[in-house]
Amino acid sequence: MSRLASPAALAAGAHGGVNGVALAVFVFFFLAVTVMGFLAARWRNAEQSASLDEWGLGGRSFGTWITWFLLGGDLYTAYTFVAVPAAIYAAGASGFFAVPYTILVYPLIFTFLPRLWSVSHKHGYVTTSDFVRGRFGSKGLSLAMALTGILATMPYIALQLVGIQAVLDVMGVGGGEHTNWFVKDLPLLIAFAVLAAYTYSSGLRAPALIAFVKDGLIYLVLAVAIIYIPAKLGGFGHIFDAAGKALAQPGAVPGKPRGELASGPHNQWAYATLALGSALALFMYPHSITATLSSRSRNVIRRNTTILPLYSLILGFLALLGFMAVKAGTDIQGNPQLAVPQLFEDMFPSWFAGVAFAAIGIGALVPAAIMSIAAANLFTRNVYKDFLRPEATAEQEHKVAKLVSLLLKFGALAFVLTMDKTVAINFQLLGGIWILQTMPALVGGLFTRWFHRWALLLGWAVGMVYGTLAAYGVASPTQAHFGGPSAEIPGIGEIGYIGLTAFVLNVAVAVVFTFALKAAKAPEGTDETSPADYTADLGDAEATATDLPPAAAEAPAGR
Repeated sequence: MSRLASPAALAAGAHGGVNGVALAVFVFFFLAVTVMGFLAARWRNAEQSASLDEWGLGGRSFGTWITWFLLGGDLYTAYTFVAVPAAIYAAGASGFFAVPYTILVYPLIFTFLPRLWSVSHKHGYVTTSDFVRGRFGSKGLSLAMALTGILATMPYIALQLVGIQAVLDVMGVGGGEHTNWFVKDLPLLIAFAVLAAYTYSSGLRAPALIAFVKDGLIYLVLAVAIIYIPAKLGGFGHIFDAAGKALAQPGAVPGKPRGELASGPHNQWAYATLALGSALALFMYPHSITATLSSRSRNVIRRNTTILPLYSLILGFLALLGFMAVKAGTDIQGNPQLAVPQLFEDMFPSWFAGVAFAAIGIGALVPAAIMSIAAANLFTRNVYKDFLRPEATAEQEHKVAKLVSLLLKFGALAFVLTMDKTVAINFQLLGGIWILQTMPALVGGLFTRWFHRWALLLGWAVGMVYGTLAAYGVASPTQAHFGGPSAEIPGIGEIGYIGLTAFVLNVAVAVVFTFALKAAKAPEGTDETSPADYTADLGDAEATATDLPPAAAEAPAGR
C-alpha cells in the first residue's frame, strides 16, 4: 500500500517520521517556483518602472492566457485543494456549496467587471477604493472599502499558509501537537519568508509566472487521482456507500449525525444562501480585482468569464477527494485539513505523493502572493496617499507598497497562530462576510450614482458590525468564537449565511438613508467619471508572444 510497514506505522509516520522521497520532490518544486518568482522581476524588464502600475498590476499588460492562469491561480487556492475536501470529509454534501458558487459567479461578473476595467483604465485606478473615491467623491467611503479589503484578505492569506502546513505535517515536518510552538509553526514562518522575498522583489509578475506551473501540477495530480484512487478503493459506488454510512454516524455535535451524503431539506436554505453569498463575495476581494485589472483589455475579461468555469469542473473532482478519504479510512489525527494530504500519502508512491504535495504548496503560494500585493495596493493608494502623504510620487508609492506587502503577512500569520485551524474553511467564510459589505458601493457605483455616499458608508458599518458579531457568536467544540462544529459548515446562522444576511441589512440601510439624505439635500460629492468611461476600450490588438511565459516568448517593443 505504501512505503511503511503497516497502517499503524503509516499513521504514525505522517506525524512522526519524515517521508524523505516525498519531501525531496516537494522541496525541488518549491525551490524551482521560488527561483521563478525572483526571475520574474526581469520579465519584460525594459518596460518596467518604479510605479504601482508595474509592481502591483504587472503593467496592465496581460493577455487572455496569462490572465486565465493568473485568475485561476488566484481564485483556486489551498482553499480548493485542502479546505473544501476537508469540509466534505467532515460534513458531507454541505461542503459542495463551493461548486455551485463558482458556477454562479461568472455570469455575475460578466455584467460588471468589463465596466470596472474600462473606468479604471481610463482614470488610472489601481484599486476598487480608487474607483469608489472617484465615483462618489468620498475619501471616507474609499477608506472604509480599503480597510475592509485589507482585513478580509488576512484570513484568506492565512488559509494558504494552513494548506502548506498541512502538507508539511503529513510529510513529518514541523513536529506534533506537543512540540514547542516555534518548531510546530516553523513551516508557516518558512512559507512567510519565501512569500515575502519574491513578492517584494517581483510584484505581480511572480505569481503570474508561477501560476503556469501551479495549474499544470494540479491538472496532473487531479487526472491521476480521480482514476487511480477510485480504482484502488473499488470504484465510486463503494466510495459513496462508505461515505454515506460514515457520515450517518454521530459527529462532534451530540445527537446529530456527522453529516449527509446528499443535502436534506433542513439544510437547503443554508446551502443556497452560502453558495449565493460566496458567489457575490468572490470578485469583491482585492486579489480578484488586482488580477482583473492587470489584463490589457476588457475583451480579455469577457473571454475569461467564459473559460474560467472550466476550473469549476476541476473543483468538483477535487471535492470528491473528501469522500475518497472517508472510504480509505484516512487517519486525520483529529484535523480534517489533513484529509487530502494524508490520502495522497497513503495512496500514492512516495515520488508522486511529493508531486501532489508540491501542487498543494504551490497552489497556496500563488494566491497568497497576489493577495498580499492587492492588500498592499489598497494601503498605498487609499490610506498612505489619500491620508498620510497626498504628494507621494509614483516611486514612493512603489516603495511603500513593497514594504506593506511584507508587513501584511504578519497579520495573516496572526490569524493562523491564534485561531482554530481544524476548520480552516472558516478563514475564507469570515473574510467573505466582511468583503461582501463592499459590494453596494462597488457594483452599485458601476451602474448608478443614485446611492448617497453617506448612506453607503452607514450601510457598510451596519453590515460589518452585524456580520462580525454574528460570526463571533458561532462556536465549535474546540473554539468558543469564530468557530463552527465540524458537522456543519461554519458561518451559518439561524437564517442562513451570515455574510448574505449582513449584506441585505447593508443594502436596506443604504436605500433608506439615501432617500432621507436626498430629501435633506445633503451634499453628494463630485463624480469624476462620465458614462462613456464605463464602456471604453483601447482595443484588443493582442500579440500572441506576450501571452506566454518568458521562456516561450520575447517581449514586444511596447504596449
